[in-house]
Amino acid sequence: MARSPRPPQLITRLVDGRICAYDLAADARGVLSPVMVFRPTPEDHVVDHAVAAGLQHAYYTTLNAAVCVTADGAEVWRSQFEPQSDQQHGHRPSCVLSWDERVVWVYRPDAMAGRNRPDQWVALDAEAGAVIAQADLQTVGHGGQQLRHPASDQVLLDVGEGQDGSVIYRASLTRGQMDLICYPWSDRCLIDLAPDGHHFMTVHHEQTDLAVHTYPDGEVTFALSVDAFGHDPDEIFVEWSGGYLSPDTLIVTLTGETEDEQEWFRHYRVDVRSGHVRTEFDAHTDNPYDIQPLGDGTWLTTDSSGHPHRWTDS
Repeated sequence: MARSPRPPQLITRLVDGRICAYDLAADARGVLSPVMVFRPTPEDHVVDHAVAAGLQHAYYTTLNAAVCVTADGAEVWRSQFEPQSDQQHGHRPSCVLSWDERVVWVYRPDAMAGRNRPDQWVALDAEAGAVIAQADLQTVGHGGQQLRHPASDQVLLDVGEGQDGSVIYRASLTRGQMDLICYPWSDRCLIDLAPDGHHFMTVHHEQTDLAVHTYPDGEVTFALSVDAFGHDPDEIFVEWSGGYLSPDTLIVTLTGETEDEQEWFRHYRVDVRSGHVRTEFDAHTDNPYDIQPLGDGTWLTTDSSGHPHRWTDS
């Protein structure tokens, strides 16, 4: 069911082993201070994390479980990934909390974890940790990025399969059943959803171009290759980073090497309506992946303290 778009309110970062929650609705700029800090269960190594808007609970994944804790570290529930994996690398489970905060969506890269089963996408009850719905995926992924659609109950999942490409899924829950759709590509990486939810951005797995697609059908509205930015497509590549700075502006990242093999990158603005490249964009970061556009003219980078730094485009 379509609803009015919902801007993100809380974002989380893992700083010094603690899950920090930051309130974006406070409209602060500069280095952000957490409004709540959660202590994971001792001995847990957190891979991904989310916090409920009421700041009562944090949810996180480890290599072998999804966990819910209170701010003081009391464990509310734990959903184990069975059997336990002895693989320490190559698989990173992810989690995201639904807009109504009733569901924790968990991507489990079970194939790479050595569990002798397909990858899993699981919807857990946020209150009790019980499985609501679960689906086998036709992927052998290392990790998966999950994005909540801002105007519906749907969630997008991008499963990265390393050299084999990337697969994008869309899902929602209906009467306790998972409605699962797989987009017909294995060579496009999901980057971001538009603030209004009408479009989404992908980058080709081989980093040759970016594309903007209509949501939910995935039809391409425009695509830009490297030469549209005035660079040699044989030497320059589109990074798997960037996103919607505002409803009308995309940030696109290009990377290459100098003649003495020094890596460089540049961010560019792209007009979403026309598909035209505008100007270069200074994100105030020395890492091409350290940028999180928020869709409202602001974006995040990471301060030396580990906390996010919020910048404005005005």
